Amino acid sequence: MGHSIKVLGLSGSLRRGSYNTATLRAAQQLAPDGMAIEICDLSQIPLYNEDLRAAGFPDSVQRLREQVTSADALLFATPEYNFSLPAVLKNAIDWGSRPPDQPFNGKPGAIMGATIGLRGTSRAQIHLRLVCVAVNVLLINKPEVMIASAKTKFDEHGALVDAPTREFIKEALISLQQWVARLDRYSPRA
Repeated sequence: MGHSIKVLGLSGSLRRGSYNTATLRAAQQLAPDGMAIEICDLSQIPLYNEDLRAAGFPDSVQRLREQVTSADALLFATPEYNFSLPAVLKNAIDWGSRPPDQPFNGKPGAIMGATIGLRGTSRAQIHLRLVCVAVNVLLINKPEVMIASAKTKFDEHGALVDAPTREFIKEALISLQQWVARLDRYSPRA
């Protein structure tokens, strides 16, 4: 592989104090050597509308598409809303997946999720996996990072202070790094 891996983090929450965005910030700190994580801002992406797309991608959508294209891998952090992934994340994927040159196609990825509830976003992650199949994001399967009772794992400043959760994230990032290298090895461009 030999180069640094650029990972694009996408949080499914727009809330300023989001545990999922805080999870991505923790991942930035915990990233293994040779990995850099950039967090994407989804707040300016309009609701998907084919009429808007026909007029040309809005600037915020074009930026997202460029960020996905230039990333070596994707790291999703999703809350769970009504047993599923939030509209903001699905909307971004819907916009990003439109032709031409669908940028999610063949991109390695991983999913994490944090919630104040006890299920750790398991249902949202299952639904996000289905969406990723549709756009051909190639996800790692293990380890699963499902952060339950998030209020007890982050401090008042949004820092992830729970040691076992930090270890799970480290393991997931190492797995993602290895997955990128493995896919790169078998890529036609390699």
